[in-house]
This record gives sequence, C-alpha cells and structure tokens, in this order.
Amino acid sequence: MANFQRNLEKYAELAVKIGVNIQEKQSLYISASISTVEFVRLVTKKAYEAGAKNVHVEWGDDTITRMKYDLAPDDAFKEFPLWKAQGREEMAEDGAAFLSITSTNPDLLQGVNPDRVAAAQKAQGKALEKFRNYIQSDKVSWTVIAVPSKEWAAKVFPDAKEEEQVGLLWNAIFKATRVDLEDPVQQWQEHDKTLQARVKFLNEKKYKALHYTASNTDLTIELPTNHIWLGGGGKNEDGTYFIANIPTEEVFTMPLKTGVNGYVSSSKPFNYRGNLIENFTLTFENGKIVDCKAEKGEETLKRLIETDEGSHYLGEVALVPHDSPISNSNIIFYNTLFDENASNHLAIGSAYPTCIEAGTTMDKEELEKNGVNTSVLHEDFMVGTADMDIDGLLPDGTKEPLFRNGNWAI
Repeated sequence: MANFQRNLEKYAELAVKIGVNIQEKQSLYISASISTVEFVRLVTKKAYEAGAKNVHVEWGDDTITRMKYDLAPDDAFKEFPLWKAQGREEMAEDGAAFLSITSTNPDLLQGVNPDRVAAAQKAQGKALEKFRNYIQSDKVSWTVIAVPSKEWAAKVFPDAKEEEQVGLLWNAIFKATRVDLEDPVQQWQEHDKTLQARVKFLNEKKYKALHYTASNTDLTIELPTNHIWLGGGGKNEDGTYFIANIPTEEVFTMPLKTGVNGYVSSSKPFNYRGNLIENFTLTFENGKIVDCKAEKGEETLKRLIETDEGSHYLGEVALVPHDSPISNSNIIFYNTLFDENASNHLAIGSAYPTCIEAGTTMDKEELEKNGVNTSVLHEDFMVGTADMDIDGLLPDGTKEPLFRNGNWAI
C-alpha cells in the first residue's frame, strides 16, 4: 500500500513537472471525472506546491453523460455551452496550462443512437474551435494522462477478480508511464532525448512520401515539402517545455491533405466517445476517404467521417515501433492515449499547425492552401502490426527502408 501511494505521488508529480511543467504564478485547468477525485486533489496539491496561482477543476460524470444520451431531446446534442468554451479561451489567453485526466468507460455509449454522438461531437468541435487552436498550435502547455475507473479496468482485465481489476490497471499505467521506476522525471528526460533523435533524423531526410505495406494495408502518404516531424516534448508560446501525452512513444507529422492513396486496416479497437469501432478498413483516393468497412461500429465510423469536410481526410501520421513498452505489455487498453503508443497510427481530421513551417502563424485559409487539413475533430486510430513495412520515398525517387517487421530499420 505504501508503494502504491508513493507511485501515486510520483505520477502526480510527473503530470505537474514534466507534463504541463507548471510555472510560478501560472493557473492550471484540470478536466476530470468525479471518479478520479482523490488523484485530482493530489495533483492540485502538487501544482500549488510547484507555485501555481490557481487550479480550476471541471468535473465530468459518466453516469450523468449516459443519462443525457438516453433521456434528453435531440436538440440537446446540437448545442454546446458557449460559456464553457469562452472560459477555456480566456484561461488560455491568460497563459494557463491544461491537464486532461481521462478515465472514461470504453463502452459508455454502447447502444446510443450514432446520430446523437455525431451531433454532440460536431457542436462541441465548433464551439471549441478557437480553444483547440491554442492546444494544437502549442500556444499553451497541455497534457493528457489517465486514471483507472472501475468500468475501464473491467474492460481491460475481464478475467481478473473484480476487486483486483483497478489495481491491475493502475500497475499497467505506472509501468507504461515509467512511474514504477525510481526517478520517473529523470527517466522521461532521457526518453525524450531518444525521441528527439528520431525527430532529427526524419527532419534531415525530408521524405516526399511514406509507403505502408502489411496484411490488409497498402497505403502511400505524401508529405508536404515543408513538413516538420515532432515527438516527445515541445515548447509553448512562452518557451516553456512540456510533454503533451504521458505516455508517448511516437514521432509524428502531417500528411499532404490530398496526397493519401490506397487502403489501411486498423490493428486495435478504436474508442470513439464511448463507442468501440473494431476491425475496420479505410480506402483513400487523393486524400479523401472514399470507402469504410468495420466489423463493429460501422455506423458510428461513417458518422464520424461525415462530421465535416475535413473529417474525410487525415491530419496526422505517427510512427511507433511494435517493439515498444506498451506494445510488449500485450494489453489492449481500449484507450487511445495508451493504444496509440503501442502502434503506428494515423488520425482522421485536423492536422497540428506545428507540423509545417510557419504553420502556427497561418489562418485556416492559409493552412488549407499549404495542404494542411482542418476539421472540428482529430481522432487517432491504430494501424501498426508486427508485419508492417514502411518505406521512405525521397524527392529524387529513391526508396529507403524506414520500418521492417513493425520496427525501425534505421
């Protein structure tokens, strides 16, 4: 028990010092479920001890969320409280840091009319567009971490005794985030250096395109000529270094919006707002998704793609070796924060402006002119497998092995 409490302390410290890297007299905005209240209190304490001026917490509740989807009228899903959006915008303008603590039940919205889920996503996406730009352009420090809920733990460890499931998920999270090590802050600093070395290599190469081949995958992704690879941590507008995802094993960039052709198949379940979409294949022509098939959740997937014009295109390409800590755990987390860091992945929807030269200074029209996809959503899905090969295509047509059998070939 003492060891568990020590790991909790280290995890909270990691979120505050390495994740958002809170600064003296800076405010912190936390979004979290009421099921995580004890941990949120611990994070709040660590933040104030590190010099935070104010910690604001926005609570969510899965039970109330499900009640709304079951009982509210259809019109309720076509609007999003503007005061919530404006509040986040004001805090971002004031230089606050943002910490999201995810713990949602993967099956929360199972059986809900997909039209309601799609309408809610669209309304929220439009309302939060300005705030999302602060996040995706790294104008502010932001971090996503996870805390177990009973329902989530039961999904990940269905064969374990009920009283052991949450503890097992905690242990898996501690291991995936390096919290089980003696000094996780130092471990993350070393890990970040490794990711930055990959970033440096790819930025020097300036590949024109990537070609993916694997079982049920044959996909070519063209990259903008002035694309930028990123990974690990980055700096916000004030120069503060932060790490957006804990854990993270990826290096990523953006595709050319109209430069994706072929087909790609998912390798892990995709949890979209409490609905699982499994075993799906997407087909692309000139960047656009022209066909989709799924064994489970196909209607939800189709409505996701129909959210807006940009949700018919990709916004991110991310490389993660199959031989990586989360992948080697052989655990399917049913949570994108973890599963995307066990697998090469792509994202439907908006690209990060930080992934193209001068992107953070461009408006929406300029981004689109430069081949950058814009959308009200950004949803990662996993495609990496043990048999996946990826070739990097140089501007002169030379083809170089980048991944072989799921792992780096460089």
